[in-house]
Amino acid sequence: MHTFISALRNFGRDEDGITAIEYGLIAALMAAAIGAMIAAVVGTDSTGLKGVFNEIATALNGAMA
Repeated sequence: MHTFISALRNFGRDEDGITAIEYGLIAALMAAAIGAMIAAVVGTDSTGLKGVFNEIATALNGAMA
């Protein structure tokens, strides 16, 4: 029983999970901000947005080749 209580205490003190959640939230906010910037640049024209994503995909494919 002592080992179980000790494990629970260690789990409560462990901050690695909290750090991972924080990084996940930061990444989600950055993705939302980038999406908002792309939407602002392109506007509501869906063909323009498709063109932007096609250009990004082409650039990424060229970088990986």
